[in-house]
Amino acid sequence: MSITEYPQIAPFLDYLQFEKRYSRHTIIAYQTDLEQFFLFLKKQYDEIPAIEQISSMFVKSWLADMKRRHDEISAKSLNRKISTLKSFFKYQLKIGFLEKSPMGSIISPKMSKRLPVYIEEKEIHTLFDYVEFPDNWQGRTERLVMKLFYQTGMRLSELINLKEVQIDISGKQIKVLGKGNKERIIPVEKSFLVELQNYVDEKPQKIPEIQNLFVTEKGKALQPRSVYAFVHQYLAMVTTVQKKSPHILRHSFATHLMNGGADLNAVKELLGHSSLAATQIYTHNSIEKLKEVFNKAHPKA
Repeated sequence: MSITEYPQIAPFLDYLQFEKRYSRHTIIAYQTDLEQFFLFLKKQYDEIPAIEQISSMFVKSWLADMKRRHDEISAKSLNRKISTLKSFFKYQLKIGFLEKSPMGSIISPKMSKRLPVYIEEKEIHTLFDYVEFPDNWQGRTERLVMKLFYQTGMRLSELINLKEVQIDISGKQIKVLGKGNKERIIPVEKSFLVELQNYVDEKPQKIPEIQNLFVTEKGKALQPRSVYAFVHQYLAMVTTVQKKSPHILRHSFATHLMNGGADLNAVKELLGHSSLAATQIYTHNSIEKLKEVFNKAHPKA
């Protein structure tokens, strides 16, 4: 189905691109969902009904048809498609094409919460105490990057874009610019900050001056793909967890804090989460840890 067959789709996609500033990938996902929905209506009812004629029954029929044809379709996929339709009809309300959205009675399926994967503390100790990093600029960079991920829990994009001026040696802290340009302060142990300062002091001898804290031997900013590659390489030496990415180090940072008794709100601020709900997933791992300790130590367990 071409988007030109249903005139309301193209203006909505333009709205997402030029007003909401969504990425091309996200817009394509919205377009695909809408085309699937309207193609279903065309096949089911011979012709696509006018937008004001679309009721919740049409939406429920589409969702039921997907479940029937795709036994293993995930709740996440269904929720995304429901979210697409909600956004589409909300836009039609906004521009005056509709007076009421057909999505009011549509209930999104519950999603099972996946516990964050993390690396055990003993594996982290092995990584930094026993794994040998190359004795050159690249090796020093990779070791400090790995260490900073674990000591601060910052995101990949935040670390790559970190500037020298964001490191505060005397204050024992790092200023991080997170999502939505929100600043947060993360305390860091002084000995590690000294390592970072020594790294910075050696940069002018090695490479041209650059604002980014971490750079390659050629003075270029680190690229996400290369960081993923060496993080995976080093984590594979110490852990058997399936995912070996920078985000796993972020999960490990938060989980180890919670296991150590850190306040949930404090962990929220350190991670830069906008809501407490996003941080609460780490309490589940903490509870599992407590159960493990109980089962091992309690005489009646």
